[in-house]
Amino acid sequence: MGSYCDFASGHELHGPYHDNEYGFPINDETGLFERLLLEINQAGLNWELILKKREGFRAAYSGFEVDKVAAYGEKDRERLLADPRIVRNRLKVNAAIHNAAVIQAMRDSHGGFAAWLQAHHPQEKDQWVKLFRKTFKFTGGEITGEFLMSIGYLPCPHRPDCPVYAEIVKLGPPWMEITR
Repeated sequence: MGSYCDFASGHELHGPYHDNEYGFPINDETGLFERLLLEINQAGLNWELILKKREGFRAAYSGFEVDKVAAYGEKDRERLLADPRIVRNRLKVNAAIHNAAVIQAMRDSHGGFAAWLQAHHPQEKDQWVKLFRKTFKFTGGEITGEFLMSIGYLPCPHRPDCPVYAEIVKLGPPWMEITR
């Protein structure tokens, strides 16, 4: 199989994600939390399944609102584990709730999730992985790498001849600071 740029083109689910989201910088807390939650849930599964379930995740996790998810209790955990619209994995559900609380705390420590990312930038992938493992739950190398590529902190995941690459470069994503 070729690159994601080859595979995604024209695909019902992958195409719009590839063309409008993957690798584009994100700075808003809800968008960052959504991407982190989706990347965590993709672990061991395929991205197409996550894209198919994306609206189910949005509904189940209160629109990815950090404060609401951080306040989830046991009834919410059980509700999520019974919801067929999402990935029903206790470790992933617990990680979402825990990570929402971590992001809340970043407001006081750094001014928010985006500011926390910027405060630790630039780093190589292995340094990011160590930081994410220390900070969040359920964030290994693949999850951290995909998350950071998908939000513009690690080098662009698109081929240089992909039209989306040029759009992303115009936005000046954080990874470009490293490669200049």
